Amino acid sequence: MTGAIRILPGDWSPPAGRPVELVLRTVGERTTRLALGLAIRHIRPRRVHIAKNIRPLARAVDRQVHIDHGDASHIVHVDADCLILEDMRPFLDANDLAYVDCFVHDRFRGRVHCGVHITRADLVRAMREVDVGAESPAAGRGPMLRPEAFRRHLARRGLQPDVQLKGFHILHDHFQHYHDLFAKYALREVRSRTESGRAVLESALLRWGDDLDFAVARRAILHSRSVVPADVTPHALGRYLDGLPELAARVVGELRLPDRPRLTMAEVRKTVACAPQTLGRAADRPKVFSLGLPGTATRTLVEALHGLGFDLAHYPLGAADLAALRRRDGDFPALRHYDGLTSVFALASLTELDAQHPGARFVVTVRETESWLRVVERLWNTGWPPGAPTAERAAHREAAYLFRTRICGGETFDRVRMARVYEEQLIRVQNHFARRPRDLLTLDICAGEGWEKLAPFLGRPIPPGPFPRV
Repeated sequence: MTGAIRILPGDWSPPAGRPVELVLRTVGERTTRLALGLAIRHIRPRRVHIAKNIRPLARAVDRQVHIDHGDASHIVHVDADCLILEDMRPFLDANDLAYVDCFVHDRFRGRVHCGVHITRADLVRAMREVDVGAESPAAGRGPMLRPEAFRRHLARRGLQPDVQLKGFHILHDHFQHYHDLFAKYALREVRSRTESGRAVLESALLRWGDDLDFAVARRAILHSRSVVPADVTPHALGRYLDGLPELAARVVGELRLPDRPRLTMAEVRKTVACAPQTLGRAADRPKVFSLGLPGTATRTLVEALHGLGFDLAHYPLGAADLAALRRRDGDFPALRHYDGLTSVFALASLTELDAQHPGARFVVTVRETESWLRVVERLWNTGWPPGAPTAERAAHREAAYLFRTRICGGETFDRVRMARVYEEQLIRVQNHFARRPRDLLTLDICAGEGWEKLAPFLGRPIPPGPFPRV
């Protein structure tokens, strides 16, 4: 049992900004010093907490969620392997959601969401109350391999039904010490032992080059596969994970790799300048709007768009966005920070959004009508848990009411009426783009359509790896 949490003296928050706090977690990464400075500059927190060398991981998470943040609105948790290169304050001052996970550019996996998490203070408090021991038998190794995500998932169910994802210019796992890379990728191999996780890892391996970073990560993966059996017991897995830092130091020491000098901002800038299309800020992107009705694989579409570099707000339930939905004027504040909207928010304001965003791209997801009716009937009365905060429940109810009355023609589920609604909405969308067919893509994800249609439509190369399924 090691490590401590300390508070830095100072207050960096802007005069009119929200009270936001920063928690930086470090185990001595090479990027720690720069990561701290960049996080302070681009988050401008009221207070900074540094969690240093707290092991094991489950204990670190427990200590982290018990930090007293006073009347803070949100807490940004940042791993020291993340270099934030973009001002996050405008988004932090506008965001009301309980949880937003941030996309980063990972040295080994490309665009992924990890390392920087925006968490509302009430969700952090709820994470304290999660009984990990009681849930762990059904959760398998989740509490051991991903203790923070596991706690957050259980606590979030009463606050926010979906994870909202948002991209920022952040580098993850670049410039690290070799022993840290070994420990990370030995752990990642164990975490990837699911069908989907294995496919993602294998796809990443195919893109790796031959430099030392990739060589060390490959060696770590092979080591984990050779010494951690598929049927490893929780006790044995815990021992392996606890011993990873020492194991990594020993293996890397035996390789006699050169020490890396102290990291400088000049090295970071040079690396970004050498690969501006990959590591730099995203180029101006057109807005993208998903017009498919719920139940037509809209969440899968959002996940796929994230993979292509477009961050869509899926059901933004802020008060100002709901007001825009009521007015039907298309003036959604979420569009100041996101690349597009989905579902009722986009469909109900199609004409206005199209007029306000020249060059925008529109995707309508479809599926076989009877299959869609079965899904919608099952989801029709789904709501948030009774224990959810009043504001969240009220926002969800209002969005559902507006969807049912404006698009579905009634608050009760009726198969005949809903079948007619489905056909009418599709015809309405197709008629709107009758003279501009290139601005609309009709996509039947449920029938197997995916990258081969979506990526060219948005001018993106087809990504490696399978099309997501949510």
